[in-house]
Amino acid sequence: MRKSARYTTLAAAGLLALSSLTACANDAASTASTGSGKGTKVKIMVGGLDKVIYMPAMLTQRLGYFDAEGLDVELLSEPAGVQAETALVSGQVQGAVGFYDHTLDLQTKGKSVESVVQFSRAPGEVEVVSTKASGDITSPKDFKGKKLGVTGLGSSTDFLTKYLAVKNGVKVSDFTPVAVGAGPTFISALQQGSIDGGMTTDPTVATILDKKAGKILLDMRTPEGSQEALGGPYPSSSLYMQTDWVNGHKDTVQKMVNAFVKTLKWMSTHSASEIAAKMPADYSQGDKTLYTEAIKSTLPMFTDDGVMPENGPETVEKVLKAFNPNIQNADVDLAKTYTTEFVEAAK
Repeated sequence: MRKSARYTTLAAAGLLALSSLTACANDAASTASTGSGKGTKVKIMVGGLDKVIYMPAMLTQRLGYFDAEGLDVELLSEPAGVQAETALVSGQVQGAVGFYDHTLDLQTKGKSVESVVQFSRAPGEVEVVSTKASGDITSPKDFKGKKLGVTGLGSSTDFLTKYLAVKNGVKVSDFTPVAVGAGPTFISALQQGSIDGGMTTDPTVATILDKKAGKILLDMRTPEGSQEALGGPYPSSSLYMQTDWVNGHKDTVQKMVNAFVKTLKWMSTHSASEIAAKMPADYSQGDKTLYTEAIKSTLPMFTDDGVMPENGPETVEKVLKAFNPNIQNADVDLAKTYTTEFVEAAK
């Protein structure tokens, strides 16, 4: 029996035409991490395989935990979580590694999607400002008239940026969100003045600081940072799947969750340098020390058991209701946006 705790918008515009999905699939496949070729086949789209916030996906494969569960998992990568969402609802993949908040947004569009294992209890996001604009932007109250980078329109970085603005008295129409992805494209936009600031994650944050291209305005890589900026725990990175698929493939879902919970436990007992050593060499972009620091800064966001943090869904709903008219006018059933059935069994 399923156990759940008692306890948008722009993503619709992010839904791509079938031809675009095919192109995205081909692009993603070129950087995909392919499974062992043995066992039950599962495709997972990740909103950026090299992002530290989604590290459990690749790490689980590198540790051999998918193989141990009899799974042949193919990891695909897109630069933004909203694109992972699109791949999931189109049926291109069976699972998406992205932010939990998409499950609420999709419910208002008649899509039943749920998180089956929760990787994190904080966003893992950082609002940075360019060195040039740092004197003009000292808090989200200064967002008015600014160009702010997000990974993609309708992405979770877009959601959180809008919330921070509204919370601080700035209308969403008073600033311009700019889709700049992450990594080199985000950094280049910051350096060239295409954006005044923006929301991103590690290892991009570590590189920005190292290059002195920008400064941290708000740090949400820890539960404390999430509490201060958002008023509570903010469950973000997760594995979410279509509810119908979950109900029809419970054995496979359980194996997936078993593998991820093993990884989360492994992460909680190993150092950042030990974790970095397990990841693909190119993820460090030639600087292993900087990459290790990026992992160390982000580790506090992760759960060690995959369980949804208490009051987390309520915080997410509050954030989305602040600016998202679809959520504001909807009666979201939070109990249908996640399940603890599989993580409880994994214990």
